[in-house]
Amino acid sequence: MTATSPVAVCPPLSLYIHVPWCVRKCPYCDFNSHAIRGDIPEAAYLQAILEDLEPDLAYLRSRPIESVFIGGGTPSLMTGDFYQQLFTALRQRMDFSDNAEITLEANPGTLEAGRFESFREAGINRLSIGVQSFNPEHLKTLGRIHNAQAAHEAIEAARAAGFDNFNIDLMHGLPVQTPEQAIGDLREALSHNPAHLSWYQLTIEPNTEFFSRPPPLPDDDRLWAIYQQGSEFLHAAGFTDYEVSAWSRPGRESRHNLNYWLFGDYLALGAGAHGKVSLEDGRIIRYWKTRQPDAYLNRIGSRTSGTEAIEPEDRALEFMMNALRLKQGADEQLFSERTGLPLSTVAVQLGSLRKQGLLTPHRIQATEQGQRYLNSLLEQFL
Repeated sequence: MTATSPVAVCPPLSLYIHVPWCVRKCPYCDFNSHAIRGDIPEAAYLQAILEDLEPDLAYLRSRPIESVFIGGGTPSLMTGDFYQQLFTALRQRMDFSDNAEITLEANPGTLEAGRFESFREAGINRLSIGVQSFNPEHLKTLGRIHNAQAAHEAIEAARAAGFDNFNIDLMHGLPVQTPEQAIGDLREALSHNPAHLSWYQLTIEPNTEFFSRPPPLPDDDRLWAIYQQGSEFLHAAGFTDYEVSAWSRPGRESRHNLNYWLFGDYLALGAGAHGKVSLEDGRIIRYWKTRQPDAYLNRIGSRTSGTEAIEPEDRALEFMMNALRLKQGADEQLFSERTGLPLSTVAVQLGSLRKQGLLTPHRIQATEQGQRYLNSLLEQFL
């Protein structure tokens, strides 16, 4: 058993809220999303979330909420009034930092322009717009309900409503996609001057339509060409890939995701939401909420359906798996602060990896070579 001490410095605290409904399940999606049947029960879901929150308030430990991410599903299906009531109630129960980042996922094709204004009035100050591609054939293959024009219009409506801090979600490595088509998607996205891009490779996940009927994906050579040319294009445009699939302009990194990757804490609300918190007795736990929307709505009180401890012997790997995704890595001191473990726990591995040129000196940060062999590097902490 690895010796630990209570986490000396309480990690920053974020909040994840899950909205499980969508118009139609996409064939690549393995998230907890459910196609709408009838009207969304907004009032009942709001009540369920607030009941769900009450037992979790003990996890606050006098910390303010530094960031909120509302994911799905398609959270932009909910009305501005829902979010106005939600955040009014949340602020009555917990403190938010003065500059809290509050992000809402929005999908083109589910929005009228006026809804963006109501989201902003509710306190949402950042959007993540799920475009995925501007190419008509790729949008059709991905099962998206919008076309390229709707994507452009949604982005412009967001900017007109006052959102200057927004992310555009794009995928690459799509069926029969060429490097030129991938660059075309990036060029279309950059025409809107976004603060942030999530540019991630399509992967085939279990329990999806694509897993049952796999589409023809580009081979490894083409995937590498897409990634290499896309990276060069984004770097030339002034973006930095601060994480494996996250690109931003200077100072516009996703603070919510940075908290995940730096082993911070986050509360979970909503059907199927997952959280991670550090307790006063030194334990670090993960917990998750009832997954099915109807079951979540019908439960009384806490909707937590399971918890598990992150055991001391697993914390080093957990920390490294997250921190080493970041180009900047993490301070060595942060390892002890977030895990409750002394740095000596991983001193041998750090020394060996530095001798091999895979980690930088005096920081938990992969070198360029280490980034290329990240999986092998992480095996040293098993």
